Amino acid sequence: MPTLSELVVASGRSTAADVEWLHLLVGDWQLLADLAFADIVLWVPTDDNSFVAVAHARPSSSATLFYRDFVGQRIKSEWRALVTEAFETARIVDSSAPDWFEETPTRVRAVPVQRRISPSALEVTNVPVAVLTRHTNLSEARTPSRQELTFNACADELFRMIAAGDFPDLGAPTGPRRGAPRASDGLIRLDVDGVTTFASPNALSAFNRMGFTGELEGESLAEVTAALVQAQHTVDESLPLVVTGRAPWRTDIESRGVTVSLRAIPIRDHGERKGAIVLSRDVTELRHQEQELITKDATIREIHHRVKNNLQTVASLLRIQARRSRTDEARDALIQAMRRVAAIAVVHDTLSEGLNQNVDFDAVFERVLLLVAEVASTHNTRVHPQKSGTFGVLPSTYATPLALALTELVTNAVEHGLAGREGTVEILANRRKAKLTVVVRDNGGGLPEGKVGSGLGTQIVRTLIQGELGGVIDWHTMVGSGTEVTIEIPLRWMQTT
Repeated sequence: MPTLSELVVASGRSTAADVEWLHLLVGDWQLLADLAFADIVLWVPTDDNSFVAVAHARPSSSATLFYRDFVGQRIKSEWRALVTEAFETARIVDSSAPDWFEETPTRVRAVPVQRRISPSALEVTNVPVAVLTRHTNLSEARTPSRQELTFNACADELFRMIAAGDFPDLGAPTGPRRGAPRASDGLIRLDVDGVTTFASPNALSAFNRMGFTGELEGESLAEVTAALVQAQHTVDESLPLVVTGRAPWRTDIESRGVTVSLRAIPIRDHGERKGAIVLSRDVTELRHQEQELITKDATIREIHHRVKNNLQTVASLLRIQARRSRTDEARDALIQAMRRVAAIAVVHDTLSEGLNQNVDFDAVFERVLLLVAEVASTHNTRVHPQKSGTFGVLPSTYATPLALALTELVTNAVEHGLAGREGTVEILANRRKAKLTVVVRDNGGGLPEGKVGSGLGTQIVRTLIQGELGGVIDWHTMVGSGTEVTIEIPLRWMQTT
């Protein structure tokens, strides 16, 4: 299904500023549908004087009318005149008679979407940037509750603000929507003085859990929250603006171990504030989970840091022991072990700096290549490493064995292919969606064709690539023209995460 941006741009009549405005509006799409107890569809004009649907929201507070999305579809003929009138007159237009959809009577309201030119001015665009339609099911005839009447009144006020360019609010800060209050979580209606005129049962329950024992209606929400947080040493400085409904911001209030998220939506009439909607949600468990995740991340980073320190200590001990070895064979074995430990330490060091268990392997490999200089110096070799392509981001389960395997391959190229001479080691990485291909090539003496080393290094590489990573490895040895090793690793983790 095409995205909103793709559909709006394809319509041919919208600007980049229009797209951004519509994104802000659709960010509150579900809120509008829940308050209106109706399906909400957003239509943008097209070059051929028609309209195409770019967003559709179904209410969670009542049954939906439409079981199939309208997104990407042209407007139906029975709605076109109503939507066209709202677009051309820049006024809200209601259907004069019930509109029948699949034998269900509905009422349709078309709301022009005006875009505010700037946050500090009241000017709007010359013509609407889109039209919103509200489709209400008339078949569920019953006496509405006070909460339903209040929700509908709030929806009507927001629709009038949309038609006047007062909603969405350009001054509202952007932030994560995880845990954001919804209409069903709790709704409080404030008058212009910040006094509560309506509080839904869920909103009242949230404040009761924080220690408030009275009725919210008739009370100043600012005074109620001030009494709840008076014992706290630190309070969010935006709290007074939210609980008085003066700014379209969001904050948390905590009392007696309960955390409630509050979001204020000022109600304006052509720029003049006349009240506010305050949405509330008990996010106690959500905040506990977030804190546990933060603690977990910090613990994992600390573990990686300590493992890196321990591995570096082991590498240092191996280096010291190598220097005191009396035979060349023992010295080489200890130096190779030191290098392998150091390569693993590089991965853990990178993991200790991040917030997740994925690493930028290009950065890791740059540090691994630094080990080549030490290998070359001990073999009287001048090596010019050349890297091309990108490895991309890899999970730690891939990064550690791959770093160790590439360390072995590059080391073998220096020790055996380029020993005592000057040469080049090329590393070519080709990252695709389902496979990572790495080629390690040197211009050294090479090995007889068909003969592959049988030492410990070769066994380690085979075990890591074939056993741990489920990949394949192939040696191409050309006498007098160097050695080329090709590794292919399937990236199954990308298909499961």
